[in-house]
Amino acid sequence: MYRYRANGLITLTTDFGAREPFVGVMKGVMLAHAAQLRFIDMAHEVSAFQPVEAGFWLAGALRYFPSGTLHVAVVDPGVGTSRDLIVALSGDQALLAPDNGLLAPLAVRGRLDRIFRVDNTRLVKFGVSDVSATFHGRDIFAPLAAAIAAGRCDPADIGPEVGSLSQEGWPTTTSRKDGGIAGVIVAVDRFGNLISNINAAAVVALASPTVHIGGLLLPLRRTYGDAAAGEYLGLINSFEVLEVARARGNASQGLNLAVGAPISAVPGGATAQFRRS
Repeated sequence: MYRYRANGLITLTTDFGAREPFVGVMKGVMLAHAAQLRFIDMAHEVSAFQPVEAGFWLAGALRYFPSGTLHVAVVDPGVGTSRDLIVALSGDQALLAPDNGLLAPLAVRGRLDRIFRVDNTRLVKFGVSDVSATFHGRDIFAPLAAAIAAGRCDPADIGPEVGSLSQEGWPTTTSRKDGGIAGVIVAVDRFGNLISNINAAAVVALASPTVHIGGLLLPLRRTYGDAAAGEYLGLINSFEVLEVARARGNASQGLNLAVGAPISAVPGGATAQFRRS
């Protein structure tokens, strides 16, 4: 048995932005199917065409939502192709997303309990018709999400259960010869903080952990205010992963680094300069 019982709450994570009406149209379609639904806009400024980034933010946010929430994520550069859609269960919550690596950050941590592949031949039962080749968020995700969140569609009704999903694009961490751990930057937030895929537990297990990024060795601090303005620092952020920040500044711009940049946590004290003009 699984524990998902719809509560009518839907979160939305997309790369649609706020300038065009795409998110509003999706909400309109869902409300037309079930007027009692409620929405939370999780994020709509995810980097375009970057499903793994969306999955990272989503994975960190699930714990803060009540039982029965449905999380809909549409960062879908393969829209209109043969890529699958997935409904996955994580504890007592559900997720609807393309099978393009978006749910990999949850899968690699063992946080997906059951996975169902959407059977396109069943979609007509849930109000899906006249599907555009370029806007599945409106034509497939929205009516299917409304049916699930309103309790009219059990996740098991949408297609066969599968044992795995795509982990395309999700980087793995590796052990270093010096006992440290190497990873990559998977997201950059609006403050320019460089956020990695290295979990907190791997960092704090090191003796006097130091962060290696962009040719610099940086100290691990507790919080942003523990460094002087302009200094770079490593810290464990609120999503419990290693992050590199610049106190009162933008680390991404200052170091000229972005998603995909290598980063390591190594044992030993920092010996390099922490400030870069």
